[in-house]
Amino acid sequence: MSVKKIVVIGPESTGKSTLSREIATALNTVYVPEFARIYLDSINRPYTEEDLLIIARRQLSGEDSLTPEANKLLICDTDLYVIKVWSEHKYQRCHRRILEQIAQRSYDLYLLTGVDMPWEDDPQREYPDSGMRRYFFHIYKDIVVHSGVPWALIEGTPQERLQRALTVIRTLPV
Repeated sequence: MSVKKIVVIGPESTGKSTLSREIATALNTVYVPEFARIYLDSINRPYTEEDLLIIARRQLSGEDSLTPEANKLLICDTDLYVIKVWSEHKYQRCHRRILEQIAQRSYDLYLLTGVDMPWEDDPQREYPDSGMRRYFFHIYKDIVVHSGVPWALIEGTPQERLQRALTVIRTLPV
């Protein structure tokens, strides 16, 4: 059985994790949590460029280990493009291994979360400024537009976001 992979992508504090969980629940499947959150909670220090390689490897490991459990669809709360964006923003470069993995992985749909949700403070979030949120949104939009993969903009209330995501997902060819 072929599993379709759907990535929820977007700037900080745009409801990606909540949306990923809700989609998986509504479609009776599994989702891959964002490993960066788990990892950053565990290290108790600012992250380094080397940490991004660990996060990337474990994010992909999560995808690989949960794919057999998926019910036709695997919902991914982020992909390595997010790590690439953060690496390039913070370190002005991205490690070759991350770029190679981006080139090797394929997905079936991107759900780009808009910045119309209110900012929720969190120790792991770095850019509460609305200008920076829009800046990152445009980077992610450029990525999905040029990815060659179908994508949809997800905005509105949490309920509207879920309904829009489910509607788009249901248009995917089986």
